[in-house]
Amino acid sequence: MSEPTTRAVLRQAVPPVRRLLPAILLGVLSAASSVALLACSAWLIVRAAEQPPILYLSVAVVGVRAFALGRASFRYLERIAGHDASFRQLAAIRSGVYERLLPFAPDGLAATRRGDLLARFVGDVDDLQMVALRVVQPLVSAGVVLVLAIAGVWLIAPASGAALAGCLVVGVAAALALQRVAARRAERELAPLRGRLQAAIVDHLQAIDVLVAFDAADSSARRIDEFGERLARTARRRSLAAGGAAAVMAAIAGIAAAASAAAGAPVLADGRITGPAFAVLALVPLAIAEVAAAVPVAVAAARQAGASARRVAEAVPAVVPPELSAMIAASEAPAGATPDEMDPAAPGTGGVRPPTIRLRGVGAAWPAVNGIAAGAALSHVDLDLAPGERVLLRGASGAGKTTLAHVLVRFLAGTGSYRIDGVEAAELDPARVRRRIGLVEQRPWIFDEDLRQNLLFARDTASDDELLAVLGQVGLADWARERGGLDAPVGERGALVSGGQAQRIALARALLAEFPVLVLDEPTANVDAAQAAAVLDELMRAAARDGRSVLLISHVDVDPSIIDRVVEIDAGRTAPAAPGSRAARPVR
Repeated sequence: MSEPTTRAVLRQAVPPVRRLLPAILLGVLSAASSVALLACSAWLIVRAAEQPPILYLSVAVVGVRAFALGRASFRYLERIAGHDASFRQLAAIRSGVYERLLPFAPDGLAATRRGDLLARFVGDVDDLQMVALRVVQPLVSAGVVLVLAIAGVWLIAPASGAALAGCLVVGVAAALALQRVAARRAERELAPLRGRLQAAIVDHLQAIDVLVAFDAADSSARRIDEFGERLARTARRRSLAAGGAAAVMAAIAGIAAAASAAAGAPVLADGRITGPAFAVLALVPLAIAEVAAAVPVAVAAARQAGASARRVAEAVPAVVPPELSAMIAASEAPAGATPDEMDPAAPGTGGVRPPTIRLRGVGAAWPAVNGIAAGAALSHVDLDLAPGERVLLRGASGAGKTTLAHVLVRFLAGTGSYRIDGVEAAELDPARVRRRIGLVEQRPWIFDEDLRQNLLFARDTASDDELLAVLGQVGLADWARERGGLDAPVGERGALVSGGQAQRIALARALLAEFPVLVLDEPTANVDAAQAAAVLDELMRAAARDGRSVLLISHVDVDPSIIDRVVEIDAGRTAPAAPGSRAARPVR
């Protein structure tokens, strides 16, 4: 869904006919068995009171047993078939949301509340199962059975059939009106309130240390309680309305039974129907009204599913901001050279020669949040990075260093010319570019797993010896041994490691991934000065041994011996770099 709407999401929530039809047919059989069971039982009880030969009752006895077993069996099979079809559709919807989300990640999601997005991705998508299970399937099944059942009563006594149909129409209309008045607002507010509550909980947990430090944890907890109380009140209003509608349908069942019996009494008195047939007229409306009770429930479920579908449709904007890179399919890449078709190189760079990178007049900006740019913009950047070259990009905070790093890996779209081995990066699949150019950010993501799994994320075929070796390259070998080795837990989002240790784990992952080009954005920002120099020295020398190209972004002094060239950036601009220039420049 490139531009999803609420109606499009609802349509997608309905399984294909070949999957939904078995569930509908089984639902018809189950509901019809319920009506037939009561009709057969009523006829059998009254006919047995007349004490006929048992032979006259045998068919009805078998019918009661068959309909009783069929009602339960068909209901069970209907649940299996319906849920299977519906859950398959939910998987497709979630995949669609994820695919729409990809072009915005990561830089287009800076202002997104993760808790609310999670609620849409999980809870609201789950609510869409009601479209098939509680709306389409029950309405179709109930409609078919009601028509057949009322027609059957009409054949016995037309007056009873008319009375039954009138009572059902009035009863369903009254139940729908009650629901509309009492629960329409609640059903539409339930999903948004659930999203706000989950967003508040996630925000509270993610910022708990800051909230405690500034004595704001209690106010944040009260905010969560307020959302919880509002959600509970809304859920109660919806439940009360559903109970009221059920009560109306239960009352209508009794009224319909009385009306059907009253309308059939003259026919019985005239001898046109027998006593057992009159029992059917008196009792079958109870079963028919039970089937009709599914209609108000389905309408309420449709309103709730509509609210969830609207939130799913609005989970991701339909238009990708121009500041973000558009995701293109690999088949749309030009027929010329691509990043996976470069010349082979030395081991340690993924078996591919580091490409030549050339930027001329590159500009870029971050997506605006509430009309305000989220980061420093680039206006005119010239940069060359030759295969195996180690370049230091230096500038003050806010000069545009991180923005340039995100342009290089195509998280942000840039203007001007950005070529990889002579091919414009804008014409290449961003995923393939990122397999060649790796970015280590200042705040890396650490998974709530042990140290081994956080490293295997980069290369799942690496042995423990390789993992320990790469930890040694980033200065974490002794720390890992003290923590218990590769099985050491790191906590949720790295809660059990320091900022510097998290950054070095990210560096180790980058080395394991064997990116031919490494972009290191302040790799030692959270490392103490004594260790920073050693880590940088070991990292740059390891990159030189493996033939990698390295763009080191830093605002602190760096040993001139570990780099080949320095590029200054200020206010989003750099001085033009001579192609292939490797003149060393001392670091101030």
